[in-house]
Amino acid sequence: MKKIYIKTWGCQMNEYDSSKIVDLLKQNQRYVLTKEPEKADILLLNTCSVREKAQEKVFHQLGRWKKLKQNNTNLIIGVGGCVASQEGEQITQRAPYVDIVFGPQTLHRLPQMINKCCNSKNPIIDISFPKLEKFNNFPKITAKGPSAFVSIMEGCNNYCTFCIVPYTRGEEVSRYSNEILLEISQLALQGVREITLLGQNVNAYRGMNANGTICTFSNLLRLVAEIKGIDRIRFITSNPVEFTDELIEIYRENPKLVSFLHLPVQSGSDRILNLMKRSHTVSYYKSIIKKLIKARPNIQISSDFIIGFPGETRNDFDQTMKFIADINFDMSFSFLYSPRPGTPASDLPNEITYEEKKRRLYLLQSLINKQAQSWSDRMIGTIQRVLVDKVLRKDMKEISGKTENNRVVIFKGSHNNIGKFVDVKITSNNVNFLKGTLINEVLK
Repeated sequence: MKKIYIKTWGCQMNEYDSSKIVDLLKQNQRYVLTKEPEKADILLLNTCSVREKAQEKVFHQLGRWKKLKQNNTNLIIGVGGCVASQEGEQITQRAPYVDIVFGPQTLHRLPQMINKCCNSKNPIIDISFPKLEKFNNFPKITAKGPSAFVSIMEGCNNYCTFCIVPYTRGEEVSRYSNEILLEISQLALQGVREITLLGQNVNAYRGMNANGTICTFSNLLRLVAEIKGIDRIRFITSNPVEFTDELIEIYRENPKLVSFLHLPVQSGSDRILNLMKRSHTVSYYKSIIKKLIKARPNIQISSDFIIGFPGETRNDFDQTMKFIADINFDMSFSFLYSPRPGTPASDLPNEITYEEKKRRLYLLQSLINKQAQSWSDRMIGTIQRVLVDKVLRKDMKEISGKTENNRVVIFKGSHNNIGKFVDVKITSNNVNFLKGTLINEVLK
């Protein structure tokens, strides 16, 4: 059997896409996944363009793979994802040993691209935007554990000045609701108990129902909650502007929706939010959180922060720190601003030194880590519902799983609990994970 090695960078959407690529090539061309690039017949890199120097990171990896290509002229190297969409043929110009370049919307065409590649000396490049075509060409749904990602929409229409996503993933397009529900139902039949709905702007979902009407994100959540076997629902990533009162009401009425929300804000300064072209203010964001807490008093919030955006003063940063303390965020994705080529913010003057950016990021992450540990400490002595997903050490009979608020809990128990919800009493906080004692085995 031929072997495929795939390296994935970036968001959960990329993880989802990579899993589909593996399933697609397994079904169409009998490829099997390998963890050793040296043994692969095809090497794929699924890229992300959000972080600093994303392109250089790609070419450094390709440089390492070049040596493998020199030793095996039949080896196929492909680059996909957002950097592929952004750079296109420049990838093959700079790295002529790359055979295939594909975008996030054309990954389903990989089997055909591979066939063409075997019969052609020229690289195959397809970074077009055929909207929902890829979802109609995915292979049979296969579960890989008790939790699963399901993509419900792609792209973004917000065009924040720092963000490359609308240019690499395209504008918003939503899948048909019946296709999403069918995919989740098939996963549930295979033992999946937790679903995470994915989208670049997931709560902007507006999919077509079978009768021609529009299904809002709130309606979709209600429909997913009705699927037998699905007991826990998450979604990522959402936008404050699309966080409607109807969506907040779901938290009041449906316990399957977890008491944990990732809601990106990016800054605690209205002036910086305006420069970022974020369509919300700090007070508006706080009003959402206030309503959420009223609907779900135990909810915990995580967020995204960009530090050192062009023009960010110390006062702007101080406002962000105060904002973080006011909300009492639990966890964050926070990183230094770096210009993405082609975005409006890349033309803004940035007089903040790299050292100052690093100092601010350190202070911000220290505050959020302190708050996250405080949230974990509060869990000691409580009983948490845990979805068991791993056997850690068979000799010790240690297993692990996740709570609603994304904490990993390690405790002693039987492997028969894998894929089940159990009750665990939290006994200690070990910084990166919690430890606990099993109370009830195999609840459901």
